[in-house]
Amino acid sequence: MAHLSLRINGKQHSLTIDPQTPLLWALRDHLGLTGTKFSCGIGECGVCTVLIDGEPVRSCSHPVADAVGSQITTIEGLGADELHPVQKAWRDLEVPQCGYCQPGQILTAASLLQRNPHPSDAEITAEMSTGLCRCGTYQRIKQAVKKASEGGGR
Repeated sequence: MAHLSLRINGKQHSLTIDPQTPLLWALRDHLGLTGTKFSCGIGECGVCTVLIDGEPVRSCSHPVADAVGSQITTIEGLGADELHPVQKAWRDLEVPQCGYCQPGQILTAASLLQRNPHPSDAEITAEMSTGLCRCGTYQRIKQAVKKASEGGGR
């Protein structure tokens, strides 16, 4: 066990935890940030995606110790003050069906737009195809990213 300090959604959190614990479980079980979901457990599906220093990271396979000193953003922190343009587009276009993969998809899209405010359709497809959606809402996901890009991301 180690005493670790994490900066999550702009706030500092202290944990006493095994440093090799996946970040996902630190967020969900130790800090109560349950917007980050668990699915495959091997970093393949993208459901557990969070942003670390603005980059999408699969939290189910990322040791919590490796996140120390970084800025972590979960779905709870993305639109804390007001909805992020991606969240607005998701709502406006009714993207989710079951919604389980959506936190990871939304954070991945927000990261893309931060790096590339006006991505092409091919760039959206390439970035967003790394996350799996059982409901198959890929076309609506792509449309929502495009709509959010019209506002320039954030």
